[in-house]
Amino acid sequence: MLKFLILLFVALVFSSVGFKKYVWFISIGYGFSVAAIGLALLVMFRGSLSVGTVLATLLFIVYGCRLGGYLTYREFMKSGSYNKAMTKEIKDGSTMSMAAKIGIWVSAALLYVCETSPVFFRLLNGKGTNAWVTIGCLVSICGLILESTADWQKNQAKKVNPHRFVDTGVYRLVRCPNYLGEMTFWTGVFLGGIGAVSGAQWLIAVLGYAGIIYVMFGGARRLEIRQNRNYGSDPEYRAYVKKTPIMVPFVPLYSVAKYRWLVG
Repeated sequence: MLKFLILLFVALVFSSVGFKKYVWFISIGYGFSVAAIGLALLVMFRGSLSVGTVLATLLFIVYGCRLGGYLTYREFMKSGSYNKAMTKEIKDGSTMSMAAKIGIWVSAALLYVCETSPVFFRLLNGKGTNAWVTIGCLVSICGLILESTADWQKNQAKKVNPHRFVDTGVYRLVRCPNYLGEMTFWTGVFLGGIGAVSGAQWLIAVLGYAGIIYVMFGGARRLEIRQNRNYGSDPEYRAYVKKTPIMVPFVPLYSVAKYRWLVG
């Protein structure tokens, strides 16, 4: 329990940047919290690490630093027009009460610890490396590559035509490949808990996994609504959304905009 609370404290510290701008609780703070949790796991369990658990924790660090660094760059280095447009989409939280901000802060930090818990429980239970943690790491690596590729391809496409939607590269596969990569990464983490997580620990692991899947679909809904508003009059865009799944390849789910219970 103490070690779980230590990880929660680490996540609270790194996600506290959201008090500057509340969306950072679940963006910049998210990325660096995951990286910090990975580092904390390496330190706390330094005497009982195996090849598989070292790789799993290093993936947290790589994933978190990449995501946090990318989001920081996008926040501070993008053009003024980009930041102006996003201000209309995401409020700065200046009118939000402190109680609401604290609620988001604590909930987000708890989610991050739950997401990473399959690796934590593997280390806590002294299970070392098995086939599942190896498979999980490979799946997570695929997710990390997909998410990184999607971000890079979108940046390149927007440099060519900043006013057009992106439908090239991995965006031919699904409309939100970065979110798909995110879900794939955490699917790998979850799979890595098989054979190590036991009893009530599974409840925490399932809550973390289900939580991030929900957040990703909520983000896809928000993006779809924004893109429909920006590109809805474009015949090419309308044709693109009719034939390209929004999130999961080969699954004929083309829209989530109508599902108001998805909040991203």
